[in-house]
Amino acid sequence: MSSPPTLPVSTSQSNINSNNVSSQSQPPIATPAFRAFISRISSTLRQAFSQRRPWYELVDRSSISRPETLAEAYSRIRKNFTYFRVNYLTLIVFALAISLITHPFSLLVLLGLLASWSFLYLFRPSDQPLVLLGRTFADRETLGILVVLTIFVVFLTSVGSLLISALMVGLSIVCAHGAFRVPEDLFLDDQEVNSSGFLSFLGGAASAAAPVVGRV
Repeated sequence: MSSPPTLPVSTSQSNINSNNVSSQSQPPIATPAFRAFISRISSTLRQAFSQRRPWYELVDRSSISRPETLAEAYSRIRKNFTYFRVNYLTLIVFALAISLITHPFSLLVLLGLLASWSFLYLFRPSDQPLVLLGRTFADRETLGILVVLTIFVVFLTSVGSLLISALMVGLSIVCAHGAFRVPEDLFLDDQEVNSSGFLSFLGGAASAAAPVVGRV
């Protein structure tokens, strides 16, 4: 009795090899550095907004009075910065957002610059060099190009003046409120006044970005 015919296996093996090659050639959708960065940024933002003060304390008209001296105004600003730092930062970000929304070209330029930093350097896998127009760029070359592009966009176009003007408007509003808001009814610890800064809660964001920038 004749033996049954042998089934060929070369086709399945070739399919497996082709699937492995295609899976290796496809770039990862999200790198571990990107996921860790987003996770730390999210936790930092949640921690920051947990320190936000009620807005009705910020607009309490009964606590508004003109300072007698510049020293008193500076003391009020310092104490109010410590107590309302998250609210003040929200106001500054709101002023920046309004300025960018009313100037869509500058908004598109900044989004393009942010996308360039994200996809070409920050979250690009370190084992995959950047290839443009048939030329391979090292990490330092890519970083140099992005730095030059950032300087050109910020300082040599209208984007920089727009950001500076919006930032100055936001800081002016914050300083005016801090000078006229009487902080006597605010519960402040001496240690908090001495150690807390306007952007102290952003330390977690800086530590989150450190592993990404450490690739340079």
